[in-house]
Parts: sequence; structure tokens; C-alpha cells
Amino acid sequence: MHFVRYCGGLALAVAFAFAGGVLPARADSEPASVADVFDDEQTNQYVLEIEAAMARAQAAHGAIPQEAADAITRKAHIRFATAADIEKERHLVQHRMVALINVWRRSIDPDARQYVHYGATTVDIYDTAIVLQLRRSTLLLIEQLREIEAILIDLAQTHQDTVMAGRTLGQHALPITFGKKVSGWIGENRRDIERMKAILGELNRSAILKGAVGTYAGLGAKAMDVERSFAQELGLAAPYPDDWHGTRDVFASYALSLALVSKLYGAIGQELFLLQMTDIGETSETRSSTSVSSSSMAQKVNPSKSEVLIHASRTIPRLAEVILDDVVNFFERDSTVGPDMALKDISVQTEKTLKTARSLLAKLQVNSGAMADNLGRTKGFIMAQRVAFALAPQMGKDEADAHLHDVIHQALEEKIDFRTALLKDAKVAKMLTSKQVDELLDPRGYLGMAREEVAAVIAQAKALRKGDPQVEGRHVQTTGGIR
Repeated sequence: MHFVRYCGGLALAVAFAFAGGVLPARADSEPASVADVFDDEQTNQYVLEIEAAMARAQAAHGAIPQEAADAITRKAHIRFATAADIEKERHLVQHRMVALINVWRRSIDPDARQYVHYGATTVDIYDTAIVLQLRRSTLLLIEQLREIEAILIDLAQTHQDTVMAGRTLGQHALPITFGKKVSGWIGENRRDIERMKAILGELNRSAILKGAVGTYAGLGAKAMDVERSFAQELGLAAPYPDDWHGTRDVFASYALSLALVSKLYGAIGQELFLLQMTDIGETSETRSSTSVSSSSMAQKVNPSKSEVLIHASRTIPRLAEVILDDVVNFFERDSTVGPDMALKDISVQTEKTLKTARSLLAKLQVNSGAMADNLGRTKGFIMAQRVAFALAPQMGKDEADAHLHDVIHQALEEKIDFRTALLKDAKVAKMLTSKQVDELLDPRGYLGMAREEVAAVIAQAKALRKGDPQVEGRHVQTTGGIR
């Protein structure tokens, strides 16, 4: 008996070595993109590898001959079941699993042919296939989230002292730094990664080989042992003992996690969309020199990537709802919502979203001059809270707040700035010198612990990165030397 670690085609490669076969092309590596993971031919490849893993597990427990398992493993490649041949067969039998098996069996030795798909059912094979696809997709999406995290860390460090107006309800509130704003994105992105890692743990326990209604009938007296060996052959952990064919909560958890990812990037897209407004101009997207935003208004530079992120944050959660609905199933597994296609769509759309986000953030232009100019648009009033705290020891905080409301109201009526209004107010003039007023109105002196906050968020992200999974076959690529 032999067990192999599943790394897509790597499992098949090891099995071929044991069986003395020649490894065909295309079975020596995992798909490099999420779209490739769900390609029709790649799906068929997963199915054949699962069938081979099942045969090896059955042979290990005496359910089928070892020679049959070896013969099945040697032919577990899509060149022995081409898409064209499967399509012709499917036209006849009207069943995707039966069509694939019928075509594939023709390439297998007659003595071993009867042990193909032995005791299994379609739902076992395709549910395990989608588990492997989602597992690979999760790893690739974690890699992309890590790459964005590295970009965000660089961005936050670069702008940890870039002062801008903090806004609440669309109004200037208190000064912050752009680095502080970005640190919020880092924190949420990291929580998304941690959620995806948890999903990976659930997927690793989701290989299933329990038969048509989950009772193991048809799989023999050692069916539970075979299922455990089957999972190990695929490089997965011991399977959940329950029959989850009719519940599918793990798939829903995956989809809901992607919905949260989309909402983060929708929020980033919307924030940058607004900051790029002509009247704000604090950030801008980098566009190619040949790009055109408008056919009739040459001056426009539209925030196209931000718009893509906003749109994705509205469509991806709708797909997640479809997959969530599949948790409410009929009896032992009668799905009616086509969840596999929805899982493919939500995965591919998420990958496209993250690629757009990466491109946007890696080339984002930050206009610190506009940030400084916008800070001054309220003529110093953004520093009212700091002045109130300075007056509080002598006036009391409540009276200081009330008095500054009056000062600001009078200043707005007279159309004068906050500094002038403070210095001409009799009460304030008795408590604060002009030098003290100037110091109080400097937004760089009222940033709280924004710098320390940025450092803490980055430190947490870097610490958690050490526990991130690596994509099989290569290290996760990042920027700035961050691992």
C-alpha cells in the first residue's frame, strides 16, 4: 500500500512511478489560475485522479485487486478521455459521469475495467472534485490576498505621516494620515486571509466516499477505512464522518467568505472613487497614456478600476446567496440550484476582482498636496476638538465645547478663519497666546496614535503571514521582501 500527497498532478506522478508508467504531459503541476482550476478539461483531470485514488484505496483494503488499481492509475489522464469523445458519448447517455467513465474505460485493460468507479456514485466523485477545486482556488486566492497585503503594507509605511482630513458622514472630522486609512484595509484583508485559512481546514476534511445516500452501501465492509485512505491518497485529512451531500455548508462558508472579500474591495474601490473626484483629488488611478475615459470630454480621467471593484462587491454576494440557498436541500442531496457552476463563477470573479485591486493599489497615486489643501478648506475648524481640550482645564469641557460652537458660528457669519476668530474672542484671548493657537491649529500635532496604530497593524499582519499556507510547487510571491 502507498499513500501520496495530493498536489494536483503530483499525486498522479508519484502513482505512475509506483506503477512503472510514463507520466503524460499536463499532469505534473496544479493550475496556475483560478480560471484554470475550473476549466472543463481540468475538472475531468481531477475526476480521473479521484477515481484512481479511490481504486488505490480500495486495493489497499482488499476491495479490488492491486493490479486493477495500478492499471486504473496508469490511465488516469485526460488524454485517455478527450473532451470530444466525452461530448459524443454524453449526447447518447445524457449523463456527464457515465459519459466520461464509458470513454475512459475503453483505454483500460479489460481485466481492470470492471473495477473503475467500483461501488461509488457520481455525487461522491464530483463533490470530491469540487472540494479539490475549491481547495486549490482557496490557496490561489490566499496568495493573491497576500500579494495585495504586501502592497498595502508598503503603502501604509510610505504614507504613515501623510496628513489628511478624516471624514465622518461626509464631513471633515479630525486629521488622520493616509497610512492610518490604509492600515484599516490591511486589517480587514488579513481577517479575510484568516477566514480563508479556516475554510481551507474545512475543505481538507471534505473528501467523501459514502455512496448514493451516504450509507456506504456498495462499498464493502471496510468502506470507512477505504474512505479514510481515499482522502489520504488525495493529500487531505480524515474526512468528516457525517454525510454532508445534502447540507453543503462548507461550500456556503467558502462563498460567504468570498462575499466578504468582495465587500472589502468594494469599500476600497468606493473610497478611492470618491477621493479621485475632481473636487477632492487626493488620489488617482494610474492609466496608460493611450487610454480614453470619454469619447466627448477629453479632460476626464475616470476611475475605471475603482468602478470594477464596486460592481464586483454587488455581484459576488448575489452568487454567494445562491450557494447559501443550497444548504437547504431536499432529502439526501437533491440540489436544484446548479451550485457547482455558481461556485466556479464566484471563484473566477473573485480572482478577477483581486487582480484589478492589485493593479489599482500597486500604481495608486497619492496627492499629499491636495490632502493638505483640503485640510485647510474648513479654515482651521477641523481642529475645534483640540482647542476645546486646551480650554477645558480653565473653562470646563462642557463650557469649552459650547463656547467654541458660538465662536465658530460667529466666524462663519463673518467669513473669517478659526485662528482669527479665536484671537478676537475675549475669553479665548485671556487663556491662549497667538503662538499657542498656532500650535493647536497644526493638524500634524493632533494625530493621536495613528503612527503607532499603523505599526501595530503591520506587525500583526507580518506575524500572521508566517502561518499562511504556501501554494504547492512554488513560494507565494510578494513585494517588498515581505514573506
